[in-house]
Amino acid sequence: MNIKITFLGAAQNVTGSRYLVETNNVKFLVDCGFYQEHALLGRNWETLPIPPRTLDAVLLTHAHVDHCGLLPKLVKDGFCGPVYCTAATADIAEIMLLDTAHLLKEDVEFKKKRHEREGRRGLYPEIPLYEVKDVEATMPLFSPIKYEQAVEIGDGVEAIFYDAGHVLGAATIVIKVQQGGEVRTIIFSGDVGRQGKPILRDPTLLHEADYVLVESTYGDRLHESQGDMVAKLAEVINKTATAGGNIVIPVFALERTQEILYYLNKLLLANLIPHLMVFVDSPMAVRVTEVFERYPELFDEDMIELLRKRESPFDFSGLNLVRTVEQSKAINHIKGTVIIMAGSGMCTGGRVKHHLVDNISRRQSTILFVGYQANGTLGRQIVDGAKKVRIFGQKHNVRARVAQLSGFSAHADRDELLEWLGGIKRPPRRLFVVHGEQDTAKQFADLVKSKIGWEAMAPAYKDTVILD
Repeated sequence: MNIKITFLGAAQNVTGSRYLVETNNVKFLVDCGFYQEHALLGRNWETLPIPPRTLDAVLLTHAHVDHCGLLPKLVKDGFCGPVYCTAATADIAEIMLLDTAHLLKEDVEFKKKRHEREGRRGLYPEIPLYEVKDVEATMPLFSPIKYEQAVEIGDGVEAIFYDAGHVLGAATIVIKVQQGGEVRTIIFSGDVGRQGKPILRDPTLLHEADYVLVESTYGDRLHESQGDMVAKLAEVINKTATAGGNIVIPVFALERTQEILYYLNKLLLANLIPHLMVFVDSPMAVRVTEVFERYPELFDEDMIELLRKRESPFDFSGLNLVRTVEQSKAINHIKGTVIIMAGSGMCTGGRVKHHLVDNISRRQSTILFVGYQANGTLGRQIVDGAKKVRIFGQKHNVRARVAQLSGFSAHADRDELLEWLGGIKRPPRRLFVVHGEQDTAKQFADLVKSKIGWEAMAPAYKDTVILD
């Protein structure tokens, strides 16, 4: 057997998921993600170690930008093969990629003006990494497949997608390679979801593999229980309402927005929080929420029951889905407390930055983080206790209350990852720990070695392994 894997992203870091697989004269990528850590942004400009036109396919685990966000650049650079993923992932990826193209353009225009004003040049070319036309050229390449449906990638190579329980349409991908009468099975976990989370079904447990690539975003910690998390959410809202400030929640358009709406709806139905106006100020999140409503077959039983009772978390009294810039600006003129959910989830762009400018220096307001904040992002600076932060080139004092609820994460924590791996009955030949910060990935690899006795390692960027 001869299977070569090169780790081109999410290797001792969290974002930029991208793995090049070469075997049986077949070359394909699993994921093609955008780097979001500030110190690693330059990697988005790097070229593949092989010409993109020689790739036979791309397989996407899901539609988060750190897993699909470099696809238009890949197409711009010459890739023209199929992109395999679930139908929900294809629908959401289009929304995410178009939004990213617009943000890239806006970011370049803003930085050009700032650099001219300051008499300097930026670290990267002052052109967008890709444009809307590149996204439009990418979408016809998408080839949606169903869960548990095998797709042939090339001679002796097939892929099967299983429900990862992470976000709508997310998949764990199993690759089977046949060579000389032998078969090797490789699991690419993608982002592993959590048991018992609302809206979506639980992640599928897989039972055999020769090699596994497993994410480790929260491989060094445990999440709060669901009950504690919802109680703390209610506490944050009630305290901020009493103080007369706003609750600003930086959210990811995919999954986190919909999950927070689910819990807000529950709290409102139970009268555990005041009936405040709730704004989803993210056109992308609004469009993603509409995609959710098109795929009820992917929901769990509790969500289906809410729909039967006409208590949808996507349509409750006081909910405002904000689409236009004018509607967004009008929120700041409302007197009294409101809940503002806006992208992006790590505060790296989008409308949340405008709401931070209006609220981060107000002691009455709360900035509530409900998702992972990567190193180097504005969100991470705020969570880590920065007294001042730079937003739109201006320094702002951080006087608002800063709160973080880790239990909302769509990623499995340390014990949940071990439980998911426990579904594999025979020890794999090797486990590769990916999609985690350097210390976290190494800690989780050591934990797997000591706790269940598997051979495990945390590969670094551009490491290459040969699987026999």
